[in-house]
Amino acid sequence: MDVSSMTGISSEYLKDMVQKSSEYEIQDKGFDTVLRSAMDMLDETNALQNYAEEAEIQFALGYSTNTHDLRIAQEKANIALQYTVAVRDKVIEAYKEIMNLQM
Repeated sequence: MDVSSMTGISSEYLKDMVQKSSEYEIQDKGFDTVLRSAMDMLDETNALQNYAEEAEIQFALGYSTNTHDLRIAQEKANIALQYTVAVRDKVIEAYKEIMNLQM
């Protein structure tokens, strides 16, 4: 499909995205950045786990009757934990691969 004839088409969303993408700085992708990102992910996972546990306690004590919010908190915590474990497994796999390299 030839889209070259489509000129003058604009979207506020596209304009915002172009502006935001030009504002981003190229960040250093060093080990420090990766480690900081991993630690932030662990902190977020921990916070979601704590929130889900607190929601379960509130529901068990009868302070909350909304099962929908409880299930959402549990699912968020579960997905975050699964993602964290998957990242950990990939990091360990990469470490083992590096250690098996012949120098």
